Amino acid sequence: VQLQASGGGTVQPGGSLRLSCTASGLTFSRYTMGWFRQAPGKEREFVGNVAWTDSSTYYADSVKGRFTISRDNARNMLYLQMNSLKPEDTAVYFCAAGRSTVYDTRSAQYPYWGQGTQVTVSS
Repeated sequence: VQLQASGGGTVQPGGSLRLSCTASGLTFSRYTMGWFRQAPGKEREFVGNVAWTDSSTYYADSVKGRFTISRDNARNMLYLQMNSLKPEDTAVYFCAAGRSTVYDTRSAQYPYWGQGTQVTVSS
């Protein structure tokens, strides 16, 4: 299984970025896909996920209303649209695949992880 996140970069506060995650080696349509992030000196935290069953989504309160997750099962792609970015969104962002429900946000429920892409929000 390979997951590869891309699309990170440096953006000013209030700006937008779209992250992508390419998946291979698994039946993508049968996995709940999640985004997590880790800032320097902090633990990895849940950002949001999208279910394999009905593409329902669930978000951390800190990003709700600003971030949108989507998936394209035909292309084995996962996306994270990030709007109204804040300096506190600065982190390495990881995509992950698991079989849990969207309400189980524990990173331990995701056995497969990508390598991460850096997002920096700074003026």
